[in-house]
Amino acid sequence: MLHETFHLKKIYPALADLSNDPTLTTYLPYNLSEMGRQDQKHPAVLLCPGGGYLFCSQREDEPIALKLLSWGYRVFILNYSCTPCHFPAQLCEVAAAMDMIHKNAEAWHIDVNRIAIMGFSAGGHLAGHYSNSYNCPEVRAIFPDSKAVAASILCYPVITAEQIGCHVSTMQNLTGHTELSDADIANYSVEKLVTEQTPPAFIWHTAADDVVPVVNSLLYAQALAAHGVSFALHIYPHGRHGLSTVDTMSCEPLDDHTQHAGQWLIALKDWLEVTL
Repeated sequence: MLHETFHLKKIYPALADLSNDPTLTTYLPYNLSEMGRQDQKHPAVLLCPGGGYLFCSQREDEPIALKLLSWGYRVFILNYSCTPCHFPAQLCEVAAAMDMIHKNAEAWHIDVNRIAIMGFSAGGHLAGHYSNSYNCPEVRAIFPDSKAVAASILCYPVITAEQIGCHVSTMQNLTGHTELSDADIANYSVEKLVTEQTPPAFIWHTAADDVVPVVNSLLYAQALAAHGVSFALHIYPHGRHGLSTVDTMSCEPLDDHTQHAGQWLIALKDWLEVTL
């Protein structure tokens, strides 16, 4: 397996004034030439952990990567810049990661038409934001040929900057503003950015989430439906925020009601097989 961590500012100096030290870590099993698979290309997932744009959660990076690897996906973990770095640093870092994946696709045996972005909580906001704004002026100023993703996977995501459902500290860390303006609400509410070109999405949340309210996922699903974009939406009745793999890889022991939310991984595997 090619397991390596790249410091993106060393590769993309244009990030220097925006970022702290964003890294891209690869989980790339070698093709088995013994089985005639030396030229096989694979789908990939670019993973953005959560953490409120304050930090990147360890519980939402490698435990998830190991699940995806077992299904045959190549995985990239982006540890993106957090506060005091603000928009557009994070979007530009995703663009840098995508550029790096595309440029190394042959060597890494990646099918560039089958790259999904996945995010948890604030990372879900980043994944959804990039899915809809990969070609926004702030990104294109640095990456004129920034790449779209084929699908998004949003796990208990922060979506809206509207008062209903807003996770205020996440938006403040992203924007650097203690009070969100009307322009902030328009620019950073992902549900307001959806178009017919938005990629298909897999979304999951728990109804009991008392940190990032489930209305965030409902708003995004509603926007996708309004624009005719395919999506899967799974809402589980029990479970706190930040469940990740919903097992001991990433959580303390859970009760039976909460463990039911772990079905999201089974649903995701099925969805990826018909979407990516």
